[in-house]
Amino acid sequence: MNVERIYFIAMQYLEFKISCKDSYREILIAELSEVGYDSFLETDEGFDAYIQEDLFDRNSFQQVIDQYQIPASICVTEGLMPKVNWNEEWEKNYDPIEVGNQVYVRASFHQPKPEFKYEILINPKMSFGTGHHATTFLMLSHQLHLDHQKKRVLDIGSGTGILAIMAHKLGAEHIEAFDIDEWCVENGNENFELNGMSYVRMGKGTVREVHPKGEFDIILANINKNVLLDEMEVYGNLVKKEGHLLLSGFYAHDVADILKKAQEIGFVLKDQKTKDSWTAIMMQKK
Repeated sequence: MNVERIYFIAMQYLEFKISCKDSYREILIAELSEVGYDSFLETDEGFDAYIQEDLFDRNSFQQVIDQYQIPASICVTEGLMPKVNWNEEWEKNYDPIEVGNQVYVRASFHQPKPEFKYEILINPKMSFGTGHHATTFLMLSHQLHLDHQKKRVLDIGSGTGILAIMAHKLGAEHIEAFDIDEWCVENGNENFELNGMSYVRMGKGTVREVHPKGEFDIILANINKNVLLDEMEVYGNLVKKEGHLLLSGFYAHDVADILKKAQEIGFVLKDQKTKDSWTAIMMQKK
């Protein structure tokens, strides 16, 4: 099992054990994350989902379940989350990942593998972006095929900071990163320290709130379809001519909508990768 978002749960949480068809697991996790669920644990039958008791909204949850109930063959068991030290749990279940034969993503308690050209240390805590999720994996894959040397890079919705760290490993000269969640800011800065890039401090807020200055050679945004569409024009103003925009956080059937919006402001598609129904695209500003 791979833990994608997990941390020490101090407040009271509700636990939902959800069995479903394997092809719907990622979709359901994404949908539930939009209505307040912040921790997920994959199981053989589907996954377990966790939400703070005071944030749980029955109607929002039921709308997601009803939408996929029949095609996904969903069965739900609800309960109160027992007090568990999830830091210990994800250490038991969090395996390192490899991107091709070049990138090795591991936690600090794993042994290094010097045969890999790039090694990234990620202690995810509550943040999203350990590399296990298809969108993060795809973004890292795109980055490997893009020249970062001496480039200005902006990582929007940075999560654990993994994509910013990859940019650092690939030789970026200037890196800015930010996220809307305070725990991501704290975790991202810890991961920056682990990877020898303490010169980068993660900001807090949306791209409009942070208001980055100047133009960037590369912008990375692994968020979700609605946010990407809403912020696309902002990205267009921040990417310099001939610069690149890498996007993920959406499914293959959403690519047409993303491309339509991006092409309207001068981007052209350069590459597209898909994994487990998720997609990441690389575009260039013309």
